[in-house]
Amino acid sequence: MTKAAAAAQITLGHAAENRISTGVAVLDHLLLQLAEAGRFGLRLEIAPDEPEAEVDAAGAALGAAVRPLLGQRGVGVVAADEALAMVVLEASGKPLVASNADLTSTKAGGLRTDLAAAFLRGLAEEAGLTIHVRLFEGQDSQHVLEAIFKALGAALDDARQT
Repeated sequence: MTKAAAAAQITLGHAAENRISTGVAVLDHLLLQLAEAGRFGLRLEIAPDEPEAEVDAAGAALGAAVRPLLGQRGVGVVAADEALAMVVLEASGKPLVASNADLTSTKAGGLRTDLAAAFLRGLAEEAGLTIHVRLFEGQDSQHVLEAIFKALGAALDDARQT
């Protein structure tokens, strides 16, 4: 796997414009939902590469962009259809993702869910975050990812306020 080139910029404010181009359509959709739930505009461009490299680069680029904006911690609880997820963030300087959601073996809209887990790890590492993901309900893998990404956006918004 190569390292994809990525650049991210965040504009605060709910009405800010989003321009997301990762090369992975379902990831673009999930990141748009994350930005909307986080009440910020996101410009994220990734040079085309292998999907694994693109997803990893997206997480790292977002982590670098949010790091200076965050307070100590944030919480977000969001539903997406039948899926209900909670994300708790702590700016601990100890990058870690702890999750009870099975993001190992399925696909959601063409995205392997293990790549979504890689995105979260890249974000945690670059932003210095401990990220806890709790899935309370959810059968459809697309809805599970939507709930997680929206809860992550809400937690980022909450962390920005603290």
